[in-house]
Amino acid sequence: MNHRVGIVKLDGQSVGTIEEFDDRTKFTYSSEWLDRRDAKPVSVTLPLRAEPYVSSGLHPFFENLLPEGWLLDVTSKSLKISKSDAFGLLLGTCSDCVGAVEIEPLEPGAS
Repeated sequence: MNHRVGIVKLDGQSVGTIEEFDDRTKFTYSSEWLDRRDAKPVSVTLPLRAEPYVSSGLHPFFENLLPEGWLLDVTSKSLKISKSDAFGLLLGTCSDCVGAVEIEPLEPGAS
């Protein structure tokens, strides 16, 4: 499986990255975000810290950003992303999520 990465933003500002490896994901706040006096967490379930959050599959906070039910069916079909590819759906749908959190795919080779 390819290594996929997304930039996590809060209110339009980059706060960290989410990465997929094997059947796990890792969310890490950037040191630049953690150094800010006005830094706040993306969720109460992901408090600010330098250590990454590693989860089997998607962390529940990120999974709850995904479409469900009939909208998942429509989205999966229109984007040609399997309903079982939660990380792919996160990257494909969450650059314009409802709320303050957005995830933008980081293209390979970009930094």
